[in-house]
Amino acid sequence: MNRKLLFPVDDESSDIVKRYEQFLSGTAPGYFDVEELETIVEFYLRKGRTKDCTKAVDLGLKLHPNNTALKTKRAKIYLATGDELKALHILDKLTESSDYEVILLKIEVLLKLERVKEARMLADKIIADESDDMDNVCLDVAYIYLGQGDYGTALKLLEKGDKFNNQNPELLYELAFCYEQNDDFAKAIVVNNRIITLEPFANEAWFNLGQLYFALQEFPKALDAYEFALAIDQNDSLSCIQKGHVQFQLDMFEEAIDTYQEYKKMTSYGWQTDIFIAECFEKLERYDESISYYRLSLDAHPDNYDALTGIGICLLEQEKYVESMTYIRRALAINNEAADSWVYLAEAYVGLEDLDNALLAYIKAIAIDPDQADTLMAIANICLDKMDYDLAIQYFLSAEELDENLEFIKLFISVAYYKNGEVEKALAWLRKANAESDASISLFLELCPEAEDLNLYETL
Repeated sequence: MNRKLLFPVDDESSDIVKRYEQFLSGTAPGYFDVEELETIVEFYLRKGRTKDCTKAVDLGLKLHPNNTALKTKRAKIYLATGDELKALHILDKLTESSDYEVILLKIEVLLKLERVKEARMLADKIIADESDDMDNVCLDVAYIYLGQGDYGTALKLLEKGDKFNNQNPELLYELAFCYEQNDDFAKAIVVNNRIITLEPFANEAWFNLGQLYFALQEFPKALDAYEFALAIDQNDSLSCIQKGHVQFQLDMFEEAIDTYQEYKKMTSYGWQTDIFIAECFEKLERYDESISYYRLSLDAHPDNYDALTGIGICLLEQEKYVESMTYIRRALAINNEAADSWVYLAEAYVGLEDLDNALLAYIKAIAIDPDQADTLMAIANICLDKMDYDLAIQYFLSAEELDENLEFIKLFISVAYYKNGEVEKALAWLRKANAESDASISLFLELCPEAEDLNLYETL
């Protein structure tokens, strides 16, 4: 069985297509052999120009009647346009049904038609027949299954090919990808390291390794991988931006700023990168510099939710509550269902000692996202200040249920129960608080000085 590879994109194919288009326009005479016509069809297929593909095949079959290769291309066009039954009809009629490309195409058509068993029988046959080139055949068939999103079958095929030849870099890239898609990051890392052993200057493998370590939150290893990728190709913008992100995760904010600045020079995504730089300055508590970069992003995109929110947060940290609310409200006008922004608005109201409006904003945030322990606790604290102890207890208990490690949560539950006249429950929660912090009793007495008569140090 002869093996037929797909046509590469090169200058020669472009020249052939140019000559073909001049022939169609009548500006040049022309005769095209079968291989040239196949090249033309593949060129148009890659561009998604199926009508031009059909025209080229029609010309080809006039020049070369009953040519199997051109009929195969017509089947491929039908497959590209979603007419799998017509594609299969052509493939079934071909006399050279053992041709490598015909079988690959038929496998793909059968999978599209959900005739999975028939497709797998053909796949098994082609792999068995091509035992002298097992790794590449497994790779070609795996590509088809990858195109269908069947990573499990593709993985089995690639593992089989890898056993036949464990030094095929192209196969190893797809093998690592399949392991990643199957959430087996450890094996994906091993395979990428094998690629690097074969090709130490494989920029893509170093980048992929960085992505895997990033996903596993092994940030120092991710940083090393991205830096290797950039050492190989200093213009690798993807590795550059990911390096900045991993530096951010490692609290290396100054370094991340420098990396993001480098990324800005490489790409046209300046307004987005300004957001990342602003976030670094925000983490460094250099709020004026942060605001300046958020504004740069906002100037480029006035409806930039992230920039508006970022400015609002920085102003909030500077206790410029009224000005902060202006930006937060603009952000909410863009996305009224952003729970975080409702929380920031509530915090601004708290800063202005407007507890009623703060409470409304917090409750809006909880209505959007109920799983916010900190926000539930903030609501409970307002209820406590407003002496609505029953409601305070309700919100404190909800917060504790979501996150029992919230700072002082057990202490505040104890205080709320005591203020509500439920002394036994108050003491029970105070015991829990005291087990976690020796300061709990003294803090409780500061908040409830009337409890001095309980002799808490002796009772608990």
